[in-house]
Amino acid sequence: MRRADRLFQIIQILRRSSRPVTAAALADELEVSKRTVYRDIADLMSQRVPIEGEAGFGYLLSPGYEMPPLMLTPEEIEAVVLGAQWVAGRADKALANAARDVVAKITAIVPGHLRPFILEPSVGAKPLLQGGQEENIDLPMLRAAIREGRKLRLRYRSDAGAESTRIVWPVILGYSDTSRILVAWCELRQGFRHFRTERITEADMLNDGHGLRSGELRRRWSAWREAELQQTQRKG
Repeated sequence: MRRADRLFQIIQILRRSSRPVTAAALADELEVSKRTVYRDIADLMSQRVPIEGEAGFGYLLSPGYEMPPLMLTPEEIEAVVLGAQWVAGRADKALANAARDVVAKITAIVPGHLRPFILEPSVGAKPLLQGGQEENIDLPMLRAAIREGRKLRLRYRSDAGAESTRIVWPVILGYSDTSRILVAWCELRQGFRHFRTERITEADMLNDGHGLRSGELRRRWSAWREAELQQTQRKG
């Protein structure tokens, strides 16, 4: 177990115990020596983690101590960094900036021994080559419509170049390396459809909502997607 993981686990062990935990018990669970435990406890105390006790007696975590919500493990940190790298290189400007802000916030609050996992991660997203088709729509507005359950009026151009106006109930905005897809229930086609965002020439959020309770549209889409997948597998 890496040292950063071990420090986190010591806090977890003390947190779940109402009685003093001896160095021997900690060493046994962590599969390290008591000397290592003493050193780790001293390091945690120096970082102002409120651990009480001493060698030969045992250790307790102060009852009033609340672990910060972002007390992350190295794997969790690297997962966030990897996701942020991907988003920063592929999403629209608002989401890309948000991804960078998340990493900056995590960097500011994690203990010093965890910062190398942010600054020098062992994972990385492949840089995206530029040159994709430009989009003229407001992507943050599309996401707002999804969150608020509002309908959208789209002017959409098909692959053949034909244009049509659609009223849709947006479900999710999907991102891939090469494109973005708006998944929505289309009132014109009376079914779920995928709209490539670079083919949406106009988009307006309407005052009308789709009228379904929270999560219902997403559940219907999930059921439709599962049915489509099963049908494809049967054909295969």
